[in-house]
Amino acid sequence: MEEKLLNLENENHILRQKTLNLSPRSKRPGFVKPFFDKFVGALVLSSSDQKSSYESPTPSKLIAPLSQGLSDSRRTKLVAGNNQVNFEILSRCIKENLGFKDGKPTAACVIYRCLLHWHAFESEKIVYFDFVIEIINNVVKEGNEDATLPYWLSNASALLCLLPRNQRPNGFLTTSSQRSGVNGRVMQDPKPSRKYLGSDDGLSHMEAKYPALLFKQQLTACAEKNFGLIRDNLKKEISPLLGQCIQAPKIQRVHGGKLSRAPSGVPQQSPSSEWDSIIKFLDSLMGRLRGNHVPTFFIRKLTTQVFSINIQLFNSLLLRRECCTFSNGEYVKSGLAELEKWIVNVTEEFAGTSWRELNYIRQAVGFLVIDQKRKKSLDEIKQDLCPKLTVRQIYRISTMYWDDKYGTQSVSAEVVSQMREIVNKDSQSLSSNSFLLDGDLSIPFSTEDVHMAIPAIDPSDIELPEFLSEYPSAKLPQQTLK
Repeated sequence: MEEKLLNLENENHILRQKTLNLSPRSKRPGFVKPFFDKFVGALVLSSSDQKSSYESPTPSKLIAPLSQGLSDSRRTKLVAGNNQVNFEILSRCIKENLGFKDGKPTAACVIYRCLLHWHAFESEKIVYFDFVIEIINNVVKEGNEDATLPYWLSNASALLCLLPRNQRPNGFLTTSSQRSGVNGRVMQDPKPSRKYLGSDDGLSHMEAKYPALLFKQQLTACAEKNFGLIRDNLKKEISPLLGQCIQAPKIQRVHGGKLSRAPSGVPQQSPSSEWDSIIKFLDSLMGRLRGNHVPTFFIRKLTTQVFSINIQLFNSLLLRRECCTFSNGEYVKSGLAELEKWIVNVTEEFAGTSWRELNYIRQAVGFLVIDQKRKKSLDEIKQDLCPKLTVRQIYRISTMYWDDKYGTQSVSAEVVSQMREIVNKDSQSLSSNSFLLDGDLSIPFSTEDVHMAIPAIDPSDIELPEFLSEYPSAKLPQQTLK
């Protein structure tokens, strides 16, 4: 009965479309409407409902399940129907950590093979796709973020890349001679053709339906969501560590250069220990990502965004006069040298452009420790020492600088006067005259970037998990795809 109900709803869509497309001359009383009322009855959709079923979800809606209006009772009935075993298999594939085979995520490969074998991509129904997205969202929400988020970033991106790379919205609902537009109307195609799933991957060919495109959009949103959550969590973890690294600790020394001891007898922390904690954090990050076989494309993006610590360090430097000292410049510069060593060790494959992300703080610190600042002209400072910094930022550092070690002075009064004049002029023409840096919370990649950057995955050599043997009556794919 549930299958018949779904088929009747699909027929209702078609009948409704035909009714809307009928011209006034062709609308004969007693022809369409009685037939429509007799077989469809209460299932008639409003025009607004029909329109929403063909519109592509906006980014803010992508995370939600495809069938927004699917009630709990109806979902229960669907799961309890003939496909109950299939839903249970998908649920276990998502909820259980299936690990990796030769770096390939097993869950993504098995889910894809099952959907392929069950002809889900050929169907007009969305129940399988809806179920997969909903369970993934629940697992990510309820699981341990340190383990779950990288695991599902790897699996979601792999599953996304297993879908056809040549799908386009205009050619997705394609038949041999017709295709349906986004507004639901049937249009004649001057050159009949078909869009096949897997035509770029050497997998089984089939005609893909519009729900599969929605599924692709949902997977894209899932990958973006996981990436954003990982990045935000990393920034929360590293933020308190950075607060201890921007200013050199005050360590008392006795004769002979030995560390003094606190009243409790515990030696004071060494100056490098704060930066060591940053290195340990980065090592832990790399271990989590590589342990879950997150594609290097995402690792580079995450590492680069984590190194936006440049913003926090730089802003702290310009806001606190006690940080703009010669000795503090030496301390931060030594810490940045440790970060450079770490970046070199993990190689550009995983670190990406992380070192360039630190340009602002590197140049600001370089200015603090440079000798004979009074002999430097404004052009020399702008072009040689601090090319990334604005005059307003250089002016801020110059006027806050003081040498607590050797008693040297900042830039000359002439240079300060030149910068003040430029700053005052800019203040009248610029809407924002802040010297601070702004963070960027955007997702630094698109679906096309993912497809181009992540190597193609062949799921054919992934063995089905052992628990599937518990479902002897289930329709499951063979061990290898033909």
